[in-house]
Amino acid sequence: MKHFAESELIINADGSIFHLHLKPEQLADRVILVGDPGRVSTVASYFDTVEYELQSREFHTITGLYRGKRITVLSTGIGCDNIDIVMTELDALANIDFSTRMEKEQHRQLTIVRIGTCGGMQPDTPIGTFVASVKSIGFDGLLNYYAGRNNVCDLALEEAFTKHMKWSLIKGAPYVATASPDLIEQIAADDMVRGITIACGGFYGPQGRQIRIPIQDPDQNAKVETFRYTVPSSTPATPQGTELKVCNFEMESSALAGLSALLGHRAMTCCMVIANRYAQEMDTEYNNKIEDLIQLVLDRI
Repeated sequence: MKHFAESELIINADGSIFHLHLKPEQLADRVILVGDPGRVSTVASYFDTVEYELQSREFHTITGLYRGKRITVLSTGIGCDNIDIVMTELDALANIDFSTRMEKEQHRQLTIVRIGTCGGMQPDTPIGTFVASVKSIGFDGLLNYYAGRNNVCDLALEEAFTKHMKWSLIKGAPYVATASPDLIEQIAADDMVRGITIACGGFYGPQGRQIRIPIQDPDQNAKVETFRYTVPSSTPATPQGTELKVCNFEMESSALAGLSALLGHRAMTCCMVIANRYAQEMDTEYNNKIEDLIQLVLDRI
């Protein structure tokens, strides 16, 4: 089994992982990720008991019991770069022996659901819609740095999307990660819209917003809205022949789905639409409404 050097796997003096400051015994098999550190307390307010609470930078963690299920809720901050930290360190907590720095012989699989907010891209994703990301297109490029990305990415969808968008390689190659189909079935059930999510490397230009700086492709969002992809073969989440379209923009789902697939975990993202880019509408008072999504995930995870 592989040994990990001190410079690569960084363990703090108290035995916790470098950024998250979590110890292996503090991590549950079921994990809920949120972006906002303040939302961790909102999720944990539904717990029956709390075992651990830790805060390190933007990473706020609470582990506790909800109706007999042990759950860890953790904030990631914003962006796929933070998901790289969170997923790598969660996997290390689960699958590396910190006392020997050796990979464990028995793989421990985590079930991870990210709850977030997003911008809807279609007329049928108005404000308040819950969207489950079956496929996530990464504009961020993160997964391209890892070996095996082609084994877990949907290469046919990548090709169709880049052709439709007339994609400029100056922006780097997009990748398409797939959420765990059985977890999509478990969490999305029949009351979430299923589709493609684009995870952007920023909130403004990468999502087609022009404030004072013009963007490289002024037609980007119009092309995104018209992209369609027919699923060639069935999965539990998407039967053969299903027509998928881009439902929403956010900033984390591609890294979560891609890294989880490479590491052998079950993962998906579900978001509530708080802005509809198609209709040019925004709801800044969304915090109370997202609690409905939180309760759905807690009940179904």
